Formats: sequence, C-alpha cells, structure tokens
Amino acid sequence: HAGDDRIFVVEQDGKIFILNQQGQRITTPFLNIDPRVNSAASERGLLGLAFHPNYAENGYFFVNYTNSAGSTVISRFSVTSDPNVADPNSEQILLTISQPYSNHNGGCIKFGHDGYLYIGMGDGGSGGDPGNRSQNGQELLGKMLRIDVDNGTPYGIPASNPYFGSTQVQEEIWAFGVRNPWRFSFDKVTGDMWIGDVGQNAVEEIDFWPATETTFPNFGWKCYEGSAPYNTNGCQS
Repeated sequence: HAGDDRIFVVEQDGKIFILNQQGQRITTPFLNIDPRVNSAASERGLLGLAFHPNYAENGYFFVNYTNSAGSTVISRFSVTSDPNVADPNSEQILLTISQPYSNHNGGCIKFGHDGYLYIGMGDGGSGGDPGNRSQNGQELLGKMLRIDVDNGTPYGIPASNPYFGSTQVQEEIWAFGVRNPWRFSFDKVTGDMWIGDVGQNAVEEIDFWPATETTFPNFGWKCYEGSAPYNTNGCQS
C-alpha cells in the first residue's frame, strides 16, 4: 500500500491496478508498462513494487521488472496529479542486471526501516547455480542488495553497506547466498528481515535476520541447501 486505504495489485504482464476502499478495482491501471515487460516465462514479468517512505510528499515509487532483453530492471516512477494514475513516461532506470536464464529472477523490493531500498536477486536460474554466482562477490545475482535512492546518480551506496568502498566485492551487496528470494519482508515493529527462499531438491528456506545484528549474513547457497550441504567445493566453513 501507499500509506492510505488503497490496495495496489501488481500484475505480471506489466500493469498495476488499485482496489479502492470498497474493494472494487479501478478500471484504469495505476501504471501500465506492458510493452516494456517480458512476462513470457513463468518467473519473469513485473514482479515488485515499493512506495518511497516519503511517497505522500514526493510521489515516487519503485518497480522491479524483466525487460524485453530478459534483464532485471529496477526503476523509479512518479504519480501524476491524479493520485490513482502514475506517469509511465516518468521512468528513471536505476539498475539493470542481466539474467542468464528465465527462472530465479527474484522480484521483491522493499524499503527497510533504515530508509534504504532492498532488492532480492535470484542466482540467475537453471539448477544448482551453474555459474557459481551466489558466492561470487563480483556478481549481483544470488544476493540481497541495498541501495540509497535519495542520494547519488542514479543511486548511492550506503556507507553502512558491508562492502562499501570495496574493489573486490560489488558495493550494492548486503547479503550473500540466496537462490531465489522471491518474497521478503520487514517486521513493522522491530525492522527484522524475513526472506522466503527457494530450495533445490529437498529444502525450501525461510531466513531471518534481526535488525539489531551488526554483522552481515551469508545465507549459504549453493554451499548449503537450508542447513544441509549441497556443494561445498571451495566454500568457507
């Protein structure tokens, strides 16, 4: 939601609709970017929506979608003077990440209590992370990312990110080792993070990370599937 009584429904084909206070769908989409969205495969399409914490003042919202080239795009849009209609021509692309396969495209984006935008990125797809991306610090795939949308062009890196200033690890990375964190959320009271992550053969995974923790997580994939070893070749203990 956008901090009011409306419910926003994200549809995979590239449209966002609003349910009003009576639970009725407003016929005109809030946003329609269907021509820009590749939703041909089951795990691609318009997959995520997050309203800026100051949406009431600035009218900014952010989406995660798969473009015609099959890449993940994180974009900012603006609402028009009509609160039920966004401007499809206001798009500012923040980040584009190539996807080698059509599955494990992640899709969820959320603002944390710290005001930063978190992005869940799958490992690129196929099975068994064949590109060994989840544990590779030069890859944004297989990670939880965190960016500052209020500073920098087109975004900034929070100084509190674990790899801020690194030349060995991509600075956007907040956490390693996820397979396809297709949905995650923050506890509204504590700020703790909960992640639903996809397993390989036997174990689906729910990950928890407390907001009070001062270290940064590696959730284990592909070294581990859940808590069970999967492929520990070259992995840390």
